[in-house]
Amino acid sequence: MLSSAEIFFRRPLAETDPEIAGALLEERSRQIEQVELIAPKNYMSRACREVFTSLIPFTSVEGYPGKRYHAGIANIDRIERLAMDRACRMFGAAHANVQPHSGTQANQAVYFSLLEPGDTVLSMDLSSGGHLSHGLRSNMSGRWFRTVSYGTDATGFIDYEQLADQAHMHRPRLIIVGGSAYPRTIDFAAVASIAKEVDAMTLADISHFSGLVVAGCCPSPFPHIDIVTTTTNKNLRGPRGGLIVCRDEQVGRRIDSSVFPGIQGGPLPEMITAKAVCFGEALDPSFRDYAERVLAAARAMAEALAAAGFGIVTGGTDTPLVLVDLRGTGLTGDVAQAFLERHGITTNRNLVPGDTEKPNVTSGIRIGSSAIAARGMGAEEGRELGQLIGTVLRRASQEGVAGDGDPAVIERVKQFAAEFPIDG
Repeated sequence: MLSSAEIFFRRPLAETDPEIAGALLEERSRQIEQVELIAPKNYMSRACREVFTSLIPFTSVEGYPGKRYHAGIANIDRIERLAMDRACRMFGAAHANVQPHSGTQANQAVYFSLLEPGDTVLSMDLSSGGHLSHGLRSNMSGRWFRTVSYGTDATGFIDYEQLADQAHMHRPRLIIVGGSAYPRTIDFAAVASIAKEVDAMTLADISHFSGLVVAGCCPSPFPHIDIVTTTTNKNLRGPRGGLIVCRDEQVGRRIDSSVFPGIQGGPLPEMITAKAVCFGEALDPSFRDYAERVLAAARAMAEALAAAGFGIVTGGTDTPLVLVDLRGTGLTGDVAQAFLERHGITTNRNLVPGDTEKPNVTSGIRIGSSAIAARGMGAEEGRELGQLIGTVLRRASQEGVAGDGDPAVIERVKQFAAEFPIDG
């Protein structure tokens, strides 16, 4: 008879918790059979996934390499140093902090390292493509600090003149660029020039295109911007987590103190380890091929949807993001999202510039190409997916969303998923 300890270590999930095991199997089937176009989502390599089945998640640490508060940390120190070094090499940075649990916490750490409660921050408003952690009133960043915003012009591009006017009027301590739904490259030099005029620090949140920066497919914020934050799960193809890199070692030390003990306790060793692995993968020359397919697929989808008569914010994209403006089609973002999912295509409803709908309704959908490129798709597949999305949306706008959808599209999406498997 097995002891209680042996049962604890050996009993499989299907026996211990069949309900959870069943849900995991269903989720596995969903991911294998559907085409994932939700911008923040991606897959990890087998190498990254092996980290989570190792013994590393059982460790516990606090502090930084060489300055820990626990024993038994020599291997974690080695791993974290590797992750920091690789992050600096990826972005040409002087300092890296790999401990943030998410992109939002990375942004919080920057706030708390540079600002005092009540200080002014200038950032892009949410409907123009900004992110909630850049000062949305319902977020901590908006409750503890004063946020003023800039937006986009009539064509959907950043209004740099408005940004400059707002900076001179409000004299912010921090200017933020980047966000979650802005599809074009950013003029980092222009932003840095404006910041210098008002003596502000600068932060670039490049979560949605950091992999393209690493691969040289998108302009880098350095040397113009002071601090860069990103998630590690989008087109860096790593675990869900955050990363902060900066070009000044002294600023980096302030950020370290803000991460720990400022806003976090112990980091997650398994996440740091998986980050180190994905950073190593991103430094490999083959990563550029992936990044090029990300960009090519996004542009092909945008072109196909524009040709089908749908509005594309800014008319195209320089990133993995495509923002579709549904105004004039009779559809809202929530309805389009649900109807596309019925066809095996997952997207997300999203605000578009000048949107008057509520955030849980919206007038647009956001499409991302990071996950399909990880499966091996490129421009050709992106173009056909754009055409399929157009077919589904036209049917929804003309015939309504009742019923089971278009059988031909559903079958073609299943074929796509089978042709580009994610597992094995």
